[in-house]
Amino acid sequence: MQTPSRRTFLKSSAVLAASLPFARLPLGAAEPATGKPAPVPSGSRGLLFDPSDLPRIRANLELPRCAEMRTTLQNVDFAAETKFLREEMRLNNHVADFMRVWKTVQNSAFAYTVWGDRQHLDLALLALSRMCDYTRWDYFLEGGKDTIGLQRAPESTIAAVYALDWLGAAVPADLVKRVESKIVTEGAPACYRTLYGLKYPDRVKGWGFDPEDDYPQAYRVSLARWPLILNATNLKIIPTCGLGLAALWFHGRHPDAAKWLQLSRQSAQAFSTMYGSDGSYDEGVGYWGYTTSHLAMIAEGIYRRLGIDDRKLINYPGTIRYALAMAMPCGGGKIADPKLNTTYNATPKGNYDPAQDVVNFCDAGVGMDVSVAGWVGASANDPLSSYVAGHIGSIRLLQGVVWYRPEAPQQPPTAAEQDVRLSNDWVISRTGWAPADTVVAFRSGGPANHEHADRNSVILKAHGERLFHDPFRAGYSFTTPQWLLRLTEAHTAVLINGKGHQYHNGSEGTNASWAEARVTDYRTGNGWMTVTSDATDAYALVLPDTTLVTRTLVFLKPDVLLILDRVQLKSAAPVQVRFQVFNDDGKGRPTASGQSFGIDRPLASVRGTLAATGKVSAATGRLDLPESVGVFPFVEAVSASATAHELLTACTTASAGDPHGTLTVTREGTAWRVTGTHAAQKINVTIRTTDPVPVITIS
Repeated sequence: MQTPSRRTFLKSSAVLAASLPFARLPLGAAEPATGKPAPVPSGSRGLLFDPSDLPRIRANLELPRCAEMRTTLQNVDFAAETKFLREEMRLNNHVADFMRVWKTVQNSAFAYTVWGDRQHLDLALLALSRMCDYTRWDYFLEGGKDTIGLQRAPESTIAAVYALDWLGAAVPADLVKRVESKIVTEGAPACYRTLYGLKYPDRVKGWGFDPEDDYPQAYRVSLARWPLILNATNLKIIPTCGLGLAALWFHGRHPDAAKWLQLSRQSAQAFSTMYGSDGSYDEGVGYWGYTTSHLAMIAEGIYRRLGIDDRKLINYPGTIRYALAMAMPCGGGKIADPKLNTTYNATPKGNYDPAQDVVNFCDAGVGMDVSVAGWVGASANDPLSSYVAGHIGSIRLLQGVVWYRPEAPQQPPTAAEQDVRLSNDWVISRTGWAPADTVVAFRSGGPANHEHADRNSVILKAHGERLFHDPFRAGYSFTTPQWLLRLTEAHTAVLINGKGHQYHNGSEGTNASWAEARVTDYRTGNGWMTVTSDATDAYALVLPDTTLVTRTLVFLKPDVLLILDRVQLKSAAPVQVRFQVFNDDGKGRPTASGQSFGIDRPLASVRGTLAATGKVSAATGRLDLPESVGVFPFVEAVSASATAHELLTACTTASAGDPHGTLTVTREGTAWRVTGTHAAQKINVTIRTTDPVPVITIS
């Protein structure tokens, strides 16, 4: 039998949809993305799972690995949620209230389907009904009148479609009609309008906030360039998923379903280029989990319903390895976010669990959701992804509970995964994934949405503690004091005469800057890693006298880190190198005297020795933020005013109470030499600086 072309398929689907609007028909086969006939799932399959999967899902929810989702689904105050839905929810509040409604729809529909608890069914049906009471499903408009769906509209569309799919005949016919009407008149069109605008930004009539929504005026930014900006951000893939699932739900029943599906698949294909060839993702690992799970959700739905295989749009096994590289579990106890349940405008919000810590470049968060790893392990037959699903980060989405396969073959990471230069020029080197292991993370590379002004910044974790820190809770709006936490001065990085590299003013949101850095040399060997990154261009954008800013790291595993900063200027100025202290629990203690410094945490410490071509000294300080925001201490090394600076910091780490060895730094002609012993490890390193990329000899 001849396989129809994709064009023929879409055309015939549109004809069928136009002739049979809203008829509930079994779904037929479609052409796989490869163009070759392939086994096609039954049209009656669920969008996410089948009834035959329920015993496995129930068993997953009993496992410690899925405890977070089990708690979310079971620890529900039905009286309070019912009262909220009936009496308290605000129809002009989408950020908090509408999100609470759609989450109730999805979670309670899932919980009833899995466990058959009538209370969850009643709550899901009430939430579905109340969701339809919202005139708009998002708080952004095009041309001042038409809803565009960036988060709430696609999220609610996904929740509504899933709920109808899971609950089936348990939803009264009149409510089904009402929900479906709302999807086809508000949810799906809002998603379509967004994706169309991202595809054709010159055709957008102007995006802006809904004036009737109560989103605070102080946090409203200019959306004039958002059709250009958002095309390369996570906010594209959420409407892509919402529109695609709506298309699948109405496939063969609504005249626009084929059009929705086409644009959804085109958008997913276009967005796939936001991932590196190795699966790396520039917005940080926090947004990676959210984004990649939605990309998988629509790919899985399309495959299950239509047999079209979009499950290889990105390097999925590679992107799980990216997540693995960003994992950084620490020791100690949890630290509560004091503003978790307030309107605190910062990111990320959430309690800090050291066991879930991550390399938090950008707005990465205080943990990592690896829900998608189980799906990748199964669909790509990748044992390492299955290992990540079971042992790295956490499962925070109900989709992850469905996808988790504890019986799947697992392959723990090997030494080959311990030293990584990602395609976006982020470098992570480690001794392992246990809390006591050492991790050195180096942020080179280019700009991205949700980034910070952090080129050439370093995170150092050892013996269970963050020792060189990248602060959490950066302001999401430039009108808040916490915006400072996005800037270079709040990172373990270089300042020139007290100033950092280029960053935008936040008037358009947390979009990308123009700051570029690039790795110019990267090497690894048995027990060591070296890397050099050039951030000259990023600093020269705002400090035109700058002609060179490079940083070189020499990591001698497990406890010695050398940092060489080279700065050249047209006119003399001082250079500062900051080392940020993790102090969210008030237990970070910096000390400094002359050419040495220390940072002490309850479980570990770091000691640093400074040397420079000119005069250098260290002192302690704290970021200029009100104590109500937090206390953010740092150590600052100052290289006296000059046109050429070379500042070498030799660091050792140790468990709390353990001694530090002595490292001696000397200048020998045009080279630095570091010698000494620490924790029975003999150190003999020469760094020659006659060339743009230092020549390093490790003896």
